[in-house]
Amino acid sequence: MVSDDARTAAPTLDRAFDLYEAGDPIEAAEVCQSILERDGNHYGALYLLGSISGERRQFASSISLLRKAIEVNPTKPVAHYNLANVLDLCNRPREALAAIDSYIALVQDNGDAHILRAVICAKLQRFDDSLQSSERAVELKPDSAWAHNVRGNALANLRRSDEAIAAYEKAIALKPDHAEAYYNRGNAMKDLWRYEEAFDNYDKAIARKEDFAEAHFNQGSVLRALKRLGAAMSHYEKTRTLAPNMEFLPGIIHSIRQQMCDWSAYEEETETLKRSIETSARAADPFQVLSISHSNALNKRAARIFIEAKTGTSGAAEAFVRRSRGGKIRVGYFSADFHEHATGQLIAEVFERHDKNQFDVIGFSFGPDTGDAMRKRLMAAFGRFNDVSRQSDRQIAELARRLEIDIAIDLKGFTEASRPEIFAHRAAPIQVNYLGYPGTMGAQFIDYIVADRLVAPESQQGDYVEKIAYLPNSYQPNDGTRPIAATPYTRANCSLPERGFVYCCFNNNYKIAPDVFDGWMRILKQTPGAVLWLLADNDVAVENLRKEARMRAVDPDRLIFAARMPTAEHLARHRLADLFLDTLPYNAHTTASDALWAGLPVLTRIGETFAGRVAASLLMAVGLPELITKSRAEYEALAVELATNPGKLAGIKLKLAQNRLTTPLFDAGRYTRNLEAAYRAMYERYHAGLPPDHIYVEP
Repeated sequence: MVSDDARTAAPTLDRAFDLYEAGDPIEAAEVCQSILERDGNHYGALYLLGSISGERRQFASSISLLRKAIEVNPTKPVAHYNLANVLDLCNRPREALAAIDSYIALVQDNGDAHILRAVICAKLQRFDDSLQSSERAVELKPDSAWAHNVRGNALANLRRSDEAIAAYEKAIALKPDHAEAYYNRGNAMKDLWRYEEAFDNYDKAIARKEDFAEAHFNQGSVLRALKRLGAAMSHYEKTRTLAPNMEFLPGIIHSIRQQMCDWSAYEEETETLKRSIETSARAADPFQVLSISHSNALNKRAARIFIEAKTGTSGAAEAFVRRSRGGKIRVGYFSADFHEHATGQLIAEVFERHDKNQFDVIGFSFGPDTGDAMRKRLMAAFGRFNDVSRQSDRQIAELARRLEIDIAIDLKGFTEASRPEIFAHRAAPIQVNYLGYPGTMGAQFIDYIVADRLVAPESQQGDYVEKIAYLPNSYQPNDGTRPIAATPYTRANCSLPERGFVYCCFNNNYKIAPDVFDGWMRILKQTPGAVLWLLADNDVAVENLRKEARMRAVDPDRLIFAARMPTAEHLARHRLADLFLDTLPYNAHTTASDALWAGLPVLTRIGETFAGRVAASLLMAVGLPELITKSRAEYEALAVELATNPGKLAGIKLKLAQNRLTTPLFDAGRYTRNLEAAYRAMYERYHAGLPPDHIYVEP
């Protein structure tokens, strides 16, 4: 806390200050109390006692005393400063900003005050103001490492990452042991997808401050991105030791165990997470919950908890002035995945087939510029393509407003690198959750979710905060032009046995729940000579799955693992498999479309949630309802029957081959017309002054 010249007011106050400066705040506080018993409006005693209370984390008392001191003498600056500090510690940034502004009005050249103001403005997401204050702090204190560090944070919040890195480097040059500056430089590197450099900076931060929980946490996230899952887990566990109440950490730890197929504590951790979410705890992000939940209600609760944590509200977004009707409908698609990614693979042809006479189609990319062929294809499909990766959430929303976007499409939801804060700032009068996240976002600033009657039955409408735009057939788009490589893959060069039935599942490893794996092992036991072909997502998962097979009395050599490869090649090797086995509660989505496009039948078990009903939606749209099962027993029995009845499987494969190009699933032209009909209905309701409502597009 900052001292004041109030000590000259009375001899007893001098005594209080002497005690305080001698390291005896308790005795100093008692002296202040005795002064206030005689004179309840004694500024010096109020201010010093309020400051001591703040240092002792007696925040309510501190705020009350400091406010009283300011009432007694508003021209004394330091009570304003100390009040701002305490309010900031209490996470009351709006009040803290008012207090520090009152101080700066009285004392304009205190660099520390401008640093504090920059920190407070950042908490309020007033990033331009934060930068302005931090730059003033650097002017006043050019040799302050902390001022340069805070300026770096302001630049990073504005997505000016290169400038932020330069500011952190200045802080480190001034103070080589500045753990926070190394940590923040690591964050800026991570935002630029420079993971190895981020790792190095977090390592340096931890070397200088071993108990730096946030650095351990972010080191874990970088290691996870680098697929070094064991090391990532080590840092997350260290984080849990240092900060056991860190928000959303339990869900991250559980999801890494799922990625590694480490089921040693699966049931216990799953039930703990579910109970935590039911009590509104910030335990897991919604995407992590999808792979453990059979309940739309639980998924909705997880989404509402997370959206409030991310945006500070689950209610209305920022005000939007009603826009008059224009000519073409301007649709903005927002994503970090405009490159070789599952989302791009699914929707590329839709972008190309949009009716450009009726729609202006505009892309907003906040992901990396990979320069790959898909990136170039997607950029060419848009009427305008905006790389907004270096812009803040508010700046992106403001750009969308300037471009007069009518319908803003969030293609990310809560998947990796999502930025729902853009939509909390209201990028457009109509905002839509589509494709990336299979479930409600729990946010009232998202007006619609695109679905179909199978993934989101009318009986489940109450499980969605958004209104549902129902497309006929399947909600999921597909590219009917995707090439399948001509490479003549053989069983031998894919490590498959020359004979025997080949089951496969190329879903991400985290979707393989223990009970699903139990079923697969029962299937293998009933089909001698059959093998199960799985994705080798990481080495730890490979070893764990082999171990789990052995524990279930199945030869682990019957599990064959496929490395990742380019999409066209991956599609080609599907021809070596006989049947794709789906997962639950999180179905195959893009991977199911891959299999069907390659001519491989998919056997699914339909669940209760959106994520658990997607494969059924795809199968209905390609005319194969006979591959949709409703129970574990039915699923396993049909898997065995198709392996032991070659004629039946051959009939299904023939039907798929005939349906692939004639049914709706891969008809991107038909799909795009239906999607545009949904957009028109949203647009017409808005311009009729009507609130969002469920929309039904007829085939």
